[in-house]
Amino acid sequence: MTTLTAPTPPASKEEQPYVDPVRKRHTGWKVLGILAVWLLGYLAFQGKQTLALAFADTNGFHDWINELRDWVQLNGPGNWFFGGVIGAIGDLLNSVTEFLQRLFSTPDFPRRPVPQVGWLGVVALGAWASYALAGWRSMVLVTVSLLLFGTTGLWQDSIDLLIITLMAVVISVAIGLPVGIAMARSRSTSAAMTPLLDAMQTMPAFAYLTPMALLFGIGPACAIAVTLVYSLPPLIRITEHGIKGVPQSTVEASRSLGVTRWQLLRDVQLPMARRTIIVGVNQCTMAALSMATIAALVNGPGLGKPVVSALQTLNVGAASVAGLAIVLMAIMLDRTTTAASERSESASRGGLVSVSGPGVMLTGVMLERLPRWAKEDAGKGASRPRLTSSGRRAVLLLLLIPVAIAVLASRQRLALADFPDVSDKPVLKWFSGPQLTTWINDATTWVVDTLDSTTTAIKDAVTTTVVDGLQSLTADVPWWLMALVLLALAFVLGGWRPTLITLVCEAVILGTGLWNDAMVTLTMTLIATVMVMVIAVLLGVAMGRSRKVDVVARPFLDAFQTIPPFVYLVPALALFGVGRFTAIVAAMAYGLPIAAKLVADGIRGVSPTTVEAARSSGITTWQMITKVQLPMARESLVLATNQGLLYVLSMVVIGGMVGGGSLGYIVVTGFSQAELFGKGMAAGIAITALGIMLDRIARYAAIRVGR
Repeated sequence: MTTLTAPTPPASKEEQPYVDPVRKRHTGWKVLGILAVWLLGYLAFQGKQTLALAFADTNGFHDWINELRDWVQLNGPGNWFFGGVIGAIGDLLNSVTEFLQRLFSTPDFPRRPVPQVGWLGVVALGAWASYALAGWRSMVLVTVSLLLFGTTGLWQDSIDLLIITLMAVVISVAIGLPVGIAMARSRSTSAAMTPLLDAMQTMPAFAYLTPMALLFGIGPACAIAVTLVYSLPPLIRITEHGIKGVPQSTVEASRSLGVTRWQLLRDVQLPMARRTIIVGVNQCTMAALSMATIAALVNGPGLGKPVVSALQTLNVGAASVAGLAIVLMAIMLDRTTTAASERSESASRGGLVSVSGPGVMLTGVMLERLPRWAKEDAGKGASRPRLTSSGRRAVLLLLLIPVAIAVLASRQRLALADFPDVSDKPVLKWFSGPQLTTWINDATTWVVDTLDSTTTAIKDAVTTTVVDGLQSLTADVPWWLMALVLLALAFVLGGWRPTLITLVCEAVILGTGLWNDAMVTLTMTLIATVMVMVIAVLLGVAMGRSRKVDVVARPFLDAFQTIPPFVYLVPALALFGVGRFTAIVAAMAYGLPIAAKLVADGIRGVSPTTVEAARSSGITTWQMITKVQLPMARESLVLATNQGLLYVLSMVVIGGMVGGGSLGYIVVTGFSQAELFGKGMAAGIAITALGIMLDRIARYAAIRVGR
């Protein structure tokens, strides 16, 4: 998702009386006028020219995509691009994936029915690697997580998902670091790449599936390719930010010593941006895990498969167990990369005064010319007692001995190669997959039986009064009226640029022949976004005004942000069953954490001087919130709305799997029914256009508010 940077107001703005720039443009009255015309048009033209297309029907564009697919499948092997370039890449990805699977997860001849390295060897290797990268705490976390993957009976799927994720991350690093560095050092490169990265981050995850399936076919290669495309932009952007964030005084001091561009990058910029870059790797890893799970829809190996299978059979227990394994893997990877980032920062601080080799003289002279904060950090890093690098290398080498023993033992004993069934073992049986599935299904049955009348009433009431009502306004009006309404809102909220972008996106959606389905998706997105912002404002204000509330709520929000989107479907399905409301609830849960944290940060960022001045005038708490803090945090509120909207759109589309219908369901169906492949790809294009349109309207609205 695109992350916006709100414009920074002048320093003196905090001391000036607050002036609402939007009110000067009479935006509220204009929006009300547009809504009034919209309602009148609905009353006059309801049910006419809606461009509704029956689910099983296709149009010429869909048939053309089907013909293109048939041509690629028939002539692709002999084509220089599809068979040569794409085919070679796909074969390489498939070969490497199959090799790693035979090595760590799937049976391999002549060692059937076990892989070359059994579970004990994998646990030992994972523990050693995590200790080398991030320290002993991460080693404990990784070891426990891997063992839990085995006890739940999901060892092979878990390792497969880990293989797909790490392969995508490795390729992302190999591509993303050079591109990010080039963007940081060249304005023209940055200008050329930024629109592409914007489009890549704006596209909902589902939009990548169909085109990648056309190019690579379904399987591991497609899963890695789609994961790579989704996880690459965060790494590139954060790498660029890290390189640009190196203090200019340090860069100028280095240049004054006559260093080359390569020396400047190697000895100054990369070491000082190391922590930021590893944060980028962290974000890349989490995005890759999220997408690798969804890639189960294109037959990608991993934990996504049992989740999809369980959702299709409405087996909440099995879906929850696989979902918990995904969450555990997300926490494991997140904490390990975060710890690696902290260790890297500590090492880089110490390295400023203890670099060996040709860079010693350069670094020593630079230290005298660094800013005070950098000198202090360097001194702290150097003075803190820690194991020397040579001592640490010696420890790591010694630890390779028990790792090698574990690997060899896993190759010689079946019990150490194939993870044992713990369902009949004392204590361990409580962590087994069948036991957990039974417990969760029993708990779900009890909750559903107890709350069924309540949840059904809520679902029916919201669906009937809100969802159906707004859907009538968006999908049951003439397409030209809805198009004009969106153009008018884009112009009033953001100006000419988002209006032109909206016009192009509307033309694309019309071209796909799925205008009516796109409006249904838009309806669910708008409803979920409004609900997200209502809760986010209430929670964010409480967090921003109370340190205690922030300390309690923020860890939960951080944890929810770690959860891949697939997992949100499980509890929503258990509580509300199949339907559009279920997709909306899952989307709310997915979009709330980022929106609430942005609102909280905006409230906390209001000038203490302004708050104290308002408090001294004797205003009430309600007046303080509504008249001072929320108006002055308007930019953060708009930014929270933008990010919440994009997260919601991504999840609403995925909600097509649990009865959300519209574009998401068409995409999913396109994989299973050959005659609807073209319609599924057209739905992906419509999703992308809808996402870009909503993103640009919200983005330019945020810029206008900041002026």
